[in-house]
Amino acid sequence: MRNRVIGATAVAVASALALAGCSGGEADADVDFSATPTGTLAAWGFENADDVGTARLDYAAAQLSDVEVELDATAFDSQKFTTRIASGDVPDVVQMDRRYVTQYAAQGLIVSLDACFEAQDVDADERWYESVVDDVRYDDEVWGAPQFYQPPAIILNKRVMDAAGVTADEIDTSQPDVLLAAIEKMYQESNGVPTRLGFDPVSTGQSALWILGSGGRLTGDDGAPTLDDPSNLAGLELLQRINDAQGGFAQVKSFTDAFDSFGDGNQYVTDQVGAQVNAQWYPNVLSPYIDQIDIEAVPFRDSTGEPFSVSGGQAFVIPAGAKNAAAACAWISALTSGEAWNAAGEARAETRAADGGANTGLFTGSPQPDQEIREKWVTSSGDEGFDQVVATYYDVVDYGSSFGSSPAGQDIQNELNNAVTATLLGDKTAEEALADAQDAAMRAYENATAAR
Repeated sequence: MRNRVIGATAVAVASALALAGCSGGEADADVDFSATPTGTLAAWGFENADDVGTARLDYAAAQLSDVEVELDATAFDSQKFTTRIASGDVPDVVQMDRRYVTQYAAQGLIVSLDACFEAQDVDADERWYESVVDDVRYDDEVWGAPQFYQPPAIILNKRVMDAAGVTADEIDTSQPDVLLAAIEKMYQESNGVPTRLGFDPVSTGQSALWILGSGGRLTGDDGAPTLDDPSNLAGLELLQRINDAQGGFAQVKSFTDAFDSFGDGNQYVTDQVGAQVNAQWYPNVLSPYIDQIDIEAVPFRDSTGEPFSVSGGQAFVIPAGAKNAAAACAWISALTSGEAWNAAGEARAETRAADGGANTGLFTGSPQPDQEIREKWVTSSGDEGFDQVVATYYDVVDYGSSFGSSPAGQDIQNELNNAVTATLLGDKTAEEALADAQDAAMRAYENATAAR
């Protein structure tokens, strides 16, 4: 089960709110989440369910034998979501990126799940990592059932590092001068064009990691954007130094855009990088090439030297006006249970046994199944370096930080990326770019909260 600026128009949102009548929690206060789940359940957003998704769907179906699930496997679309609610075509469950959840909570388009979890005997703070729940917590209520949390870490290319005389200890994001010296040793170019990066920081794709890891903050306690906070300058300035040391952001971006990241000529096989920030799923891409690569990993470290990660992922929500909210509640509880995840872990193990790939585990968003799956199914690949990469991701998963729950969450991320790009290209100073980003994000926040 694998997005763009939230593009809901004011008219669509206003129409949806008129149909909902008030906030989602109030509109559905009379739902009996403890009722026996029966009838038809309409679910949307479940695109490309793989072995992991299919195993969990099968488990949930077995638990809810009196429920017929109608699964819309098309991708979630934010504008389509608001349009559907405004027209009365309301799904019972929707899967979406967690960055959307608080916006829809603030607009009254989804219901609080606190009563659902109570009915299903689910302790949110026990089932999920703290940072994962914080992604979907707003006004002291939980609005989504999270799934997945694939932390970032830095995968090292030992061939490149060894040739340049660089050690793993030097790839330390908490020591910029040490890191930059290592980057310069590994970086190669031809006529000013990069042929090898010492370190690919994935500047826009991982912008929040760099800002938050350097002591910044994207949102205030009330969810309002804080992109112009002076603490955000450190991470942005470090990104600028890293890119400038390798020919500048435009050259770096052009070079990385040409990577065959999912193919036989990927950047580790072809030694195009000495190190790169990657999410936990990327070792799965590299596993067929174990005999052609020499890799290890180190954590991304915050400004104090501690491991640091951010907890992006997806969540299930129940829209306001859902026709079968009781069944929806039971279904999403089953899908995110430890039993469902262990069924998925077994399915993934069977897949890996069949295809001969290395099992890198599942990062479910829940600590208990993560550990159980690791202990039962994650075995040695036969390559010490690859196994150390897998272990590193397990090591950093406990150091997660929420992006910050905000009614303008997706807009904050998009505006942050715009600020990073403008700064790294030299179009604006960091202060100017962050100030402009703050203005745009604040407008989105004010629009999102206007109906509260």
